[in-house]
Amino acid sequence: MAKKMWVFDPQAGGQKIPDSIKPLLTRRILNHAAENYAGKYNKIDVRFRGQFCYIDAYTEPYVPADYDPTFFGESREARIERLRNFPTHLCRLRYFGDQDRWSMAFYTYSHDEYEPCVFDNGSWYGTPEEAFDASAIYLME
Repeated sequence: MAKKMWVFDPQAGGQKIPDSIKPLLTRRILNHAAENYAGKYNKIDVRFRGQFCYIDAYTEPYVPADYDPTFFGESREARIERLRNFPTHLCRLRYFGDQDRWSMAFYTYSHDEYEPCVFDNGSWYGTPEEAFDASAIYLME
């Protein structure tokens, strides 16, 4: 019988994000979004829960001019307003005690959950800005 051995998993565990770095992290993400993705979103929302940081975007919805309110049961204006207030989940970061070393899970709408993924640098770890860049595919038209 093979011995059991401990293996580090970048998609498990982590440390609770200290309250002291939450505003700094939020500012970093919002500044990065404003500098690199201006006009692609209406608002970016950064939330924290335990060891996780969630990044969502609110975008301007596309509703065609020939929208049929009788088919959808709401006016075109009501649908636009409802969709403007519906977030697009971008990614979830996991904190390990270093402000520049996070693991990331990309939100997949096909499975309706966060899926572990590597950063564009080929590593399981990266910065919050790199995570935003990787998940900004949902902001592209």
